Amino acid sequence: MTTGPLPTDPRAPERADAIVVGSGLGGLSCAAYLAACGLRTIVLEQGKVAGGCSQVFRRQGNRYEFDVGVHYIGECDAGGRMTMVLHGLGLDRRVAFRELDPDGYATIVLPGLTFRVPRGWDAYLHRLIEVFPDEERGLRRCVRVMRYVAERMPAGPLPSHPGQAAAALRSLPAIPLGLLSVERLFNLCGLSPRARAVLLGESGDYGAPPSRVPVAVHAGVMNHYLRGGAYYPRGGGQVIAANLVEVIGALGGQVRTKARVEQILVEHGAAVGVRLAGGEELRAPVVVSNADYRRTLLDLVGRAQLRRRTVRKVERSRMALPFFSVYLGLDMDLADQLPNSTFWIYPNDDVEGHYRAAYDGRVPDGPPVFLTSATTKDPDSRRAWPAGHSTLELMCLAPPDHSFWAVDGDPASEGPGHPPDPAYRSRKEALTELLIDRAAGVIPDLREHLVWREASTPVTHERFTLSTGGACYGLELARDQVGPKRPGVRTEIRGLYLTGASTVWGHGIVGVMLGGVGTAGAVLKRDLTSEILKGRRIVAPLLDQPIPDDWDPLLVCRTSSPVRRRPADASPSPNK
Repeated sequence: MTTGPLPTDPRAPERADAIVVGSGLGGLSCAAYLAACGLRTIVLEQGKVAGGCSQVFRRQGNRYEFDVGVHYIGECDAGGRMTMVLHGLGLDRRVAFRELDPDGYATIVLPGLTFRVPRGWDAYLHRLIEVFPDEERGLRRCVRVMRYVAERMPAGPLPSHPGQAAAALRSLPAIPLGLLSVERLFNLCGLSPRARAVLLGESGDYGAPPSRVPVAVHAGVMNHYLRGGAYYPRGGGQVIAANLVEVIGALGGQVRTKARVEQILVEHGAAVGVRLAGGEELRAPVVVSNADYRRTLLDLVGRAQLRRRTVRKVERSRMALPFFSVYLGLDMDLADQLPNSTFWIYPNDDVEGHYRAAYDGRVPDGPPVFLTSATTKDPDSRRAWPAGHSTLELMCLAPPDHSFWAVDGDPASEGPGHPPDPAYRSRKEALTELLIDRAAGVIPDLREHLVWREASTPVTHERFTLSTGGACYGLELARDQVGPKRPGVRTEIRGLYLTGASTVWGHGIVGVMLGGVGTAGAVLKRDLTSEILKGRRIVAPLLDQPIPDDWDPLLVCRTSSPVRRRPADASPSPNK
């Protein structure tokens, strides 16, 4: 399953039409749509595997497979935005999803209370009132506001141009409500700390406290799952990236791994290509960066190429809090013990306090823990664990400060495999034990069945993805960094575009993939987003055949996709 450095395909064009830096799902989606619209597109990935945070890794001789970032996804139902993004590339039948328990796709565990979040706004409100009958009036008001905001916000991002943003604020009454802080909404509704904790149970999906996050973000995340359910891709998270990689190759593009971009080349105020580590230069009139927002502008472009006010704005920007993750292989079948649900385990009702601890550079003795198992979500998979075994993933918010992790210097410059400091190993082991203890509250005999254990820190994430502070959600989703205040996809450098979690399109699997479509549309000066949300296929299905039994999405994403002649039947299709 391992390969050496991947060479440039000898058939690759000397000059591409577009270069995409980074192979996260935003970059791959953008590249796939650019290729679908006729542009010769090359994706450059510095790591060994394409897919960014959506990739998987395997351990114990490939016995256990773990997801890095794909845990549950909304809007995979008919008409959902995830379905429409895949449909536009003819992938909607090739990428299949399995729904989590509709009566409890998420389970909020608090001392003395377990709350199962059901699909549907009405069912959600009904269950909240069942649990908190004395707070019915406040809960009805709170849920009504959240649902109103979620269902009336635009399907795409708020415009980043000041004039257009002002017009949007005047024309959409949901926006002012959506920009209230969640804490302010809870105060207006007079909710108790316990009710607030339940309502905030899935706040780890955006990683910001109620005092900072706007109602639009929280309501949008809840609506993402409530409107049509929560899902998991059959075959694991790598399936999504692998299909995008294959589409890019089939349309004449290329995905190169182990190709780290060292500099975005700018001449006369325009992007003209990139230089790789080692000196190779690739030229194109369009460069799209799916790399970390701060590194893209401050490092790859460089301060000297930017306006001073742009540099100041980027330097003031704040990244979202990162996560500490634990990966466990178990010699027990969790599908027999746990429902097909994700778990959010809290030690108390003070959700705000848990975020404050991370901001202050510490992890509390009893941190909130996210618990999920691919075994319960995709029980028919047998590539990811041996029969009778399971995988389990645990996560908690963690401080991004390098000093907390006893790390000096820039982890991104050190790269994977850099020998860790003993103090780093000690802190990592202590947190691993802490999270296993917390998970044992849900799975009492957990420790008796441990076969494999491994952990990753924000430093690990930074080394592998080059994301500042190890953030996986991009810029923090706070009130001063959302909507029009978030970076647009265009930059002041002609021909340089942005995509990914830090842009106006937002974070999450669907956010970055839809954002990739939006960025491709900006490059092409075409409203691709509206087209696909209306059900249009941009290309006829290219991979619409049975998937072979030996098809391995991880291998697909380890191997450079070859540049192929564009198939005659791959022209843009008017068919729905």
